[in-house]
Amino acid sequence: MTDTEAVVLYGPDGPTEREARLFGDVQGRRVLDLGCGTGTNAVALARRGASVIGVDASADRLRRARERAEAAGVRVEWHQRDAAELAFLRADSFDLVLATYLLDEVEDAPRLFRQAHRVLKAGGVLVASHRHPFALCCERAAAGTVPGPGEGTVAEGPGALPRGDVVVRRPYFERSALLLAADGEEVTVWPRSLSEVFTAIGRAGFRVEVILEPEPTAGSEPNPLLPATIVWRARKEGV
Repeated sequence: MTDTEAVVLYGPDGPTEREARLFGDVQGRRVLDLGCGTGTNAVALARRGASVIGVDASADRLRRARERAEAAGVRVEWHQRDAAELAFLRADSFDLVLATYLLDEVEDAPRLFRQAHRVLKAGGVLVASHRHPFALCCERAAAGTVPGPGEGTVAEGPGALPRGDVVVRRPYFERSALLLAADGEEVTVWPRSLSEVFTAIGRAGFRVEVILEPEPTAGSEPNPLLPATIVWRARKEGV
């Protein structure tokens, strides 16, 4: 493995932890990776010297995570569980809880925040990312199509987007679930406004310290005009 494979990823448009520096040196620290998937971040953290526990609901993803850890020659403790069901973990036992591209796939996000707060030590850090709600309510119209009422016009001249204009397909404050394709799977997501997430984090006992909205790149999907990802860093209050 190369050094680039020991980098924590926050989403398809970044940033990586190398760029964001949200939690610093993890050598000797206890880290909980919620919704660890196929183990990319858990293995990266273990390679950097952390003691890592990975939690995911999918047996297949965990199988691939174990294979990844074995290939990297690192030890990670894996558990197949719902990310918000952490009663099997001791309270006040982790330095860092990581939840990348998970929050909008959890129907009861406030419960997840409360569970993360319980297992973190006082002063411990929660770092979480998810699909930006702006990106979830907008998409690009197919080139040459006629937009519906209130959707604007399809640009065809210089500077037009490759597949038509960005249009709003869904109200920003709509809370009903969406079905999306992600990594070859169909996933259910629950879009949440930024204020809703901020409030839920605070009510769980955290202090929000950083909010990142990575600037999209030219080829970003679903469009290059809106951020695809949002990243939060919050600290557990207390001494």
